[in-house]
Amino acid sequence: EKPFKCPMCEFAFTSSGHLKTHMMTHSREKPFKCTICEYACTTSGYLKTHMMIHSGEKPFKCPMCEYACTRSGHLKTHMMTHSREKPFKCTKCEYACTT
Repeated sequence: EKPFKCPMCEFAFTSSGHLKTHMMTHSREKPFKCTICEYACTTSGYLKTHMMIHSGEKPFKCPMCEYACTRSGHLKTHMMTHSREKPFKCTKCEYACTT
């Protein structure tokens, strides 16, 4: 159940905090600013991930090869290259892909 509904679009959230953060996308408010470049964002978590670009930190490492990245979602997509999993399939032909 997602009782916190955005009054400006169709999104809904499980907490008022998530709705508040989402509302910044409508106001274009980006209170978290990078001290090294011009990047700005809506959450401290996004800024923390961004800062890894500057530090070179890549905490998500593939157990099967040398690949490393800053986001868990990127690693999950990468792992499909090893399993040959292609979950996205074309409805018109036989084509399938990982993203």
